[in-house]
This record gives sequence, C-alpha cells and structure tokens, in this order.
Amino acid sequence: MKAILLLEDGTVFEGTSFGVKGQSCGEVVFNTSMCGYQEILTDPSYNEQIITMTYPLIGNYGTNTDDSESRKVFAAGFIVKENCDYPSNWRNTESLSDYLKRNGVVGLEDIDTRKLVRHIRTKGAMRGIISSNEFNIKRLEQKLRQYPGLVGRDIVKDVTVKKPYLWKKGVIDVLNNSQSMPEKKYKVVAFDYGIKQNILRLLRSHGCDVCVVPADTPAKEVLAKKTDGVFLSNGPGDPAAVSYAIDIIKDLLGKIPIFGICLGHQLLALALGGKTYKLKFGHRGANHPVKNLKTGRIEITSQNHGFCVDLKSLKNKNVELTHINLNDQTLEGFRCKDIPAFCVQYHPEASPGPHDSNYLFDNFIKLMTKRNPD
Repeated sequence: MKAILLLEDGTVFEGTSFGVKGQSCGEVVFNTSMCGYQEILTDPSYNEQIITMTYPLIGNYGTNTDDSESRKVFAAGFIVKENCDYPSNWRNTESLSDYLKRNGVVGLEDIDTRKLVRHIRTKGAMRGIISSNEFNIKRLEQKLRQYPGLVGRDIVKDVTVKKPYLWKKGVIDVLNNSQSMPEKKYKVVAFDYGIKQNILRLLRSHGCDVCVVPADTPAKEVLAKKTDGVFLSNGPGDPAAVSYAIDIIKDLLGKIPIFGICLGHQLLALALGGKTYKLKFGHRGANHPVKNLKTGRIEITSQNHGFCVDLKSLKNKNVELTHINLNDQTLEGFRCKDIPAFCVQYHPEASPGPHDSNYLFDNFIKLMTKRNPD
C-alpha cells in the first residue's frame, strides 16, 4: 500500500504504508537512536510530532508490554527506512506494524530517510502530513495549512493526567522479573507535563513515595501534602505557552527542593525570569554528548526537545550553569545558588539511552535529605 509525506514547503516523499491506514498532521522531526522505538513512540513529549528514525532498520526486536513509557502512543506518525515485519526477541509479543495499527498510528517506510533528515537539518523542523488513504496533494495541502503547529500552543493539557495518583512500581530487572522497591523515605510530588514512567520507576527505586499530579495543581495543594520534594517532568510543545505551570513553580521556589527534566527544566528557567526559544531542528536521540561543568566529565545522554533555554537570559539570575551541549553549546543544566532547585534539559532516566546521568536522582535525594535531615 502506498503512503506519502507532504512537508509544508511542498516537498513530497512517497513510500509504503505500515501501521494503520489513515492520515495525520504534526511537526516532522528525527531521532538518532539505534533502538528504543517503543519508548520513543510512547513518550508524551512527542505529542503531535511525526518521528523519523535515522537508523535504517527498525522493528527487528518487536514490541512488548513492559517497554511503554506512558498509557498510549503519543506520536502523530512514524517514518523508517525499513520496517521489520518478522521480529526476533525473547520479549517480543507484537510486531511494530501491528503495534502501530492497534494504537492508530500511520507509518511510512521505503523512503530515503537520510534525504529527509538532511532536508530537516537544512530547512529546520516543519509541519507535515503523513497519509496512506489520501494522495491528492491539493487536498493534503489544504488540510496541512489548517494545522497550527506547536509554537505558542499549550499541548501539555492534552497529555497530563486528569487526577492525582500514587506510583507503585520500581525499576524492573527483566532477566529475573524483579523490581527495586526500597523503603519509602521521601514524599515526592511529580508534576505530570507528559511524564515518562521510567522517571517514576527511578524515583520509587530511590526510596521515594511518589504522587503524580496534574500540570495545573496549585502550589498550596502540593505544600499541604507535607512533601519533601517536587519533580517537574518532561513534556511536549512550547514551554512559554504553559503559563499556569510557570506561575505554580514561582509559588514553590524557595519553599521546597525542586528537580526538573526537559520541559521541567525550561519551565523552571521561565519561572526564574529566563527565556526560551525554538531550536532549528531540536535534539532527539540517545547519543548526545553533554559536559558536566562541575566535574569535567562527558556524559552521553538521551534527549528529546525542540525548545531550549536562552543562556544569556539566565545571567544575573543567581544561577550556576552545570551542563552544556557539546554539539552546539546550548544549555543542558543549571542549579539555583540560593534555593534548593536544579534541572537538566536531557533525560537522565534514559529509556531509551545510556545511564551516564543516573546520579542526578541521587543528587535530588541528597537535596531533600539536606533540607529534611530527619
């Protein structure tokens, strides 16, 4: 079956359909990970994005019931050079194509993904429509023009949890089917802007009693829970558009230890008076080098963001820069000098990706312990 991708600049890629038959609009981006496609598809930070994988063969180990990072697939579409319909792995329960069909996601294969990625790198991430049931370019162009894109829109409201809940699972050892479930010593409230489940697993495996709350939960409700720390999660879209979250963080600053990741990093910067901007094509993959400015060590990191904090905007904000991206020198982390708050732009919980940055969860524990030594 035929499928096509139409970009907003008029470029068309024709290939073969897999996944569900249909069409979908989104921002076309690329991810440089060699594996972890199920985790990528279920990362809520990819809401309204059509993902292109740069690695040529995807789907060879299938999918399973344990590797999802949220309640469903949030990606708007999926593009690969070659999809493997005959996966081989002892954990496999369903092929990638069947997984996409069940989750209502349109897939496109048999295109020159290298050409598409080079186009995005040159022109920048752009709006696109992926279709396997409509091939009239004029009609697709009309539909694409109606799609507003991500800038200036709050799409956190579309992915956040509706009611608070307690998280009860730890990090899973897949070889013996066991979980790391130490004694609960710290009460943590995690704001769900599009949170990945491996973040919650790692918090629980570090001895945290985790309550996940909606993105618009007032600060007074958080403080009333006698919480030891607050976690600001990853999430999709333009951070400047999530004004209610910025105001809530302002009300929490200085009153409780705070740890932010990705969108949480950007929101913390905005709450401190900083600014954010849209990157040309974003950082997405499991192999991005980041320098820890305190230790001089280089961490290979997992990343997924299209917006970034303006380094210059944080000057004179009483913050210390802690991490920098070695590919383009953009900001990857900072901490507040006068209050217990720190954050990073990348994903220390990995999934997929390396585990070089797991120590940041230990740093969060130390911050809470220092604040509440008992």
